[in-house]
Amino acid sequence: MPTTTTTTTTAAAYDPARPWTLHPQVSLRPESFGALAYHFGTRRLSFLKSRTLLAVVEALAGQPSGLDACRAAGVPAHELAAYEQALATLAQTGMICERAA
Repeated sequence: MPTTTTTTTTAAAYDPARPWTLHPQVSLRPESFGALAYHFGTRRLSFLKSRTLLAVVEALAGQPSGLDACRAAGVPAHELAAYEQALATLAQTGMICERAA
């Protein structure tokens, strides 16, 4: 009888007030539309659909919170909700992970 193995990723719920970083197994490849994010552990490919989102993800490791990374990347206040939703999706899929403060 064949055996199936399921890989699960434990992902934290995104909280914009917490510190985040790119998962260590994720590689970013900048593209004209934004970037490709590839997770070597899960083999998942994600598209970052804007250069600003790429700048936010790249800023995560150097900022005290996800919200600060958005601000550092120049996300206007009226667009914060959309970027927080994008970061929540990246957290849910394991592309970004919470880091120690």
